Amino acid sequence: MRLAAELKAFQGRLGHTFRQPELLTRAVTHASIGTATRPDNQRLEFLGDRVLGLAMAEALLASDPQAREGQLAPRFNALVRKETCAAVARDIGLGEVLKLGRSEMLTGGRRKEALLGDALEAVIAAVFQDAGFEAARALVLRLWGDRIAGVEPDARDAKTSLQEWAQARGMAPPSYVEADRSGPDHQPVFTVRVTLESGEAAEATAGSKRLAEQAAARALLERVEAADD
Repeated sequence: MRLAAELKAFQGRLGHTFRQPELLTRAVTHASIGTATRPDNQRLEFLGDRVLGLAMAEALLASDPQAREGQLAPRFNALVRKETCAAVARDIGLGEVLKLGRSEMLTGGRRKEALLGDALEAVIAAVFQDAGFEAARALVLRLWGDRIAGVEPDARDAKTSLQEWAQARGMAPPSYVEADRSGPDHQPVFTVRVTLESGEAAEATAGSKRLAEQAAARALLERVEAADD
């Protein structure tokens, strides 16, 4: 099977030349355009999530031999979450080569964080199936680069930290509600409100619901921690 010119260029950005090019084609084929004769990337995404997890866990253990599990887990989560995977995908122009159905094309699928993150996991799995774990691990280390060494020593996300703050004071977990949604379908803007059992609340706006939740939690956490001081 011969690769299209854009996929050959993508191979160069990826740093891996496929012996089985059909794996790369499948990895960039979204479910919105998949058929019985054109398999999509969902199964590869499932596998790639596990390959990425193992490669990243090994990298973190090697980078800090003294770290405890409780320190490693939030760093791991920060490095493998969808936002990070999507950022890596943008670094290598993965969105430019995705094969999408018309509906995804019209709603800005090439820029969607979840879609980019899933596709990157599928590409990692494709490299794993093409050349084995060592090649996949080398790919992950190369693509993540300084992100691994630069991850915060305490990389707990704001939602987790706010929940821990509330539970330490005998409160129920914070509640999150979507207060507003605006913008076109292909580029929505979400406003989320987070509220503690005590009634304290904060709002934040971002391009995805998850990011808005994190920003709202961060704003409220900063406020209640300042009040504690």
